[in-house]
Amino acid sequence: MKISQTLSFYIGRNFLYSFCAVFAVFLGIIYLFDTVELLRRASSHDNVGIGLIFRMGLLKLPFMGQQVFPFAVLFGGMAAFWRLTRSSELVVTRAAGVSAWQFLLPVLLVAFLLGLLKISTFNPLASAMLTKYDRINTTLLKGQSNLLAVSQSGLWLRQASGKNQSVIHAPKISLMKNEIKLSDVTIFVYQGANKFKSRINAASGDLEDGFWHLKKVWIHEEDNPAVFKKEHWLETDITLNNIHENFAPPETTSFWDLPDFIANMERAGFSALRHRLYWHSLLAAPLLLCAMVLIAAIFTLRQSRRGNATIVITGGITTGFLLFFFSDVVFALGLRESIPVVLAAWTPSGVCTLLGLAMVFHLEDG
Repeated sequence: MKISQTLSFYIGRNFLYSFCAVFAVFLGIIYLFDTVELLRRASSHDNVGIGLIFRMGLLKLPFMGQQVFPFAVLFGGMAAFWRLTRSSELVVTRAAGVSAWQFLLPVLLVAFLLGLLKISTFNPLASAMLTKYDRINTTLLKGQSNLLAVSQSGLWLRQASGKNQSVIHAPKISLMKNEIKLSDVTIFVYQGANKFKSRINAASGDLEDGFWHLKKVWIHEEDNPAVFKKEHWLETDITLNNIHENFAPPETTSFWDLPDFIANMERAGFSALRHRLYWHSLLAAPLLLCAMVLIAAIFTLRQSRRGNATIVITGGITTGFLLFFFSDVVFALGLRESIPVVLAAWTPSGVCTLLGLAMVFHLEDG
């Protein structure tokens, strides 16, 4: 029997409503706990008010929403199928000759569209808001003043030294073991926040303990002639670990901008493994959401036959926990380069999809 468009639309709409309700509940719980944690951290900072705390919680909320997106689809699917089963609508539909695959098709389509919406629209919004959150968190709560960015023009780094600030630019960067070397260095030194003091041009610069060791240096000061030095030392509190840690994490870069950002990092000589892995995991998001629908259907079909609510609840919680644990393990293996990046990013989605297909086939035919 062929399922009607009206019934397909009805089932898909029920799933979408359930997903939105579950997602809203997750976001509310996350915002509550994040706000409490930010209040605890800000208790020792007099310059951070309650309004800023609420704002920071909102800025971080879309990023956290991305993390629970698959679980919202899983529990939303189970809630929708559970409601259709309790009202006997799903039972009657199957008794009329409609197979599980037919009533799953509109839900799978909605889940796939949600996955596309997540990576094309929700992810850019989350990354932009997380960037603002990280900037506030770094400067006000962590007290750090070093900011780093990599673009097509090379490395840009801002550092603070006493009352002065410096902006360092180098189009060419090389990493050798635990050393970093800059070429064609330009440094703008400011007195205070924005009063220009001098410009330093150097053929090369090496990061050493507590200072930049510059070679073949021209120092240009306002209203003074340029001075040439063979060597010059510029004080800094930056270390090699700071440079690695201050790279924008992949979560703060939009899905659309990640390929260019990865290319810029690799051109500058830095590893972009984490960013590449994150980008592939975003690509796999629609498949993962479809897998969540299949897993939700497994417990629903069992429920329609056995009528035990405990199976649905326990199965959903267990599945969510196992998926989270499995994804973290595979992601860690990808970061350690124990397995290829593409395999690490697509394995959780692929494995869940295959398991879901196998179980639905088994329950439908057997």
